[in-house]
Amino acid sequence: MSQFRQIDDTIYASPQITVDEIADAKALGVTLIVNNRPEDESPDQTPGAEIEATAKAAGIEYIAIPITHAGFGQGQVDAMREALDKAEGPVLAYCRSGTRSTLLWALAEAKAGKNPAVISSKASGAGYDVSPIRQLIDMLSAGS
Repeated sequence: MSQFRQIDDTIYASPQITVDEIADAKALGVTLIVNNRPEDESPDQTPGAEIEATAKAAGIEYIAIPITHAGFGQGQVDAMREALDKAEGPVLAYCRSGTRSTLLWALAEAKAGKNPAVISSKASGAGYDVSPIRQLIDMLSAGS
């Protein structure tokens, strides 16, 4: 059973997924899977290449935008914004717990000028806390 958490109509966040959960993503209409986990972060994670191959076989696009615990860079935010803009349906982003994926989504939404309070509310509704990066969200939103 998948642990996908719906943030809004366009995005789900999840802890590490397995190839068996690709079918669950497909059933939800997911058209793009975003892997935010660096390879070999943990010995128990499913390699990105396996997720990618299974996703593509199911007709789902795949992109890796790895985020280490060192934090986020502008390139990652830009890559996530581009991925969200190009997606032709719902997106599933995953990492170890779903938190980094949600935080990156929040930054990408702020970059697009979305309201920081709405971003925070949507993340909170899915069980994620964006307060550690709230100042960045406010700054990106104001600068768009």
